[in-house]
Amino acid sequence: MTNFKNKIAIITGASSQSDIGTAICRKLASQGINIFFTHWNSYHDWIEEFQLEIANTGVLCETLKIDLSNANAAFEILDTVESKLGFPSILINNAAHAKGDGYLVLDAKTLDQHYAVNMRSNFLLCVEFARRIKKSSIDTGRIINLTSGQDLGPMPGELAYAATKGAISAFTRSLSQELAPIGITVNAVNPGPTDSTWMNDEIREYLLPKFPMGRIGVPEDVARTIAFLASDEAKWITGQVINSEGGFIRG
Repeated sequence: MTNFKNKIAIITGASSQSDIGTAICRKLASQGINIFFTHWNSYHDWIEEFQLEIANTGVLCETLKIDLSNANAAFEILDTVESKLGFPSILINNAAHAKGDGYLVLDAKTLDQHYAVNMRSNFLLCVEFARRIKKSSIDTGRIINLTSGQDLGPMPGELAYAATKGAISAFTRSLSQELAPIGITVNAVNPGPTDSTWMNDEIREYLLPKFPMGRIGVPEDVARTIAFLASDEAKWITGQVINSEGGFIRG
């Protein structure tokens, strides 16, 4: 699709074998992109194994364990990737905080926890990434944010998650207008319900009839969409929220 040689991508939230973040790392590495991923609450041995797996594809791979609720996380991530690999031209904000709530239990602590990761960390990474690109010799960049279809239907019992993830769509559209003149595209991907680390058999049984293609989405589906948006083939696409859900039927 594109010559990705020597490009560097940041992927946040690659923390387990079967999650979306790790699928994105694998897909981009298979195309020759050097990988820098963040993780949290992961087994040390698994992180080392995964880092070696990515490196064995022939690209460079570095990682950082970081709590994205820290107000300085965005700056630490960018400083670390620059010192270990060089300047990144692709940023993929995949990490998220999710905890069930609902109107009877929603409180300030729950809102703050969701805001810190899903909004503040995401937004600061985007703008600091763009500021550094503007000061560099890089003439193009890609920002890809992950959302969860909050624009398309309600998520009862997930008020804090829905509100903070929904804000990503609005931020993506507005930021894309500011960054277009400096050659950075900004898009978001809504992969719909994806069979990663949160599904069990009961959830799968409930969701399967809602997928007219006869299967539930998997992390590799998301990774393919993101790889396209990161490529030169997508350089005319910006300010979009791509609902790549396999025809998922709500309601």
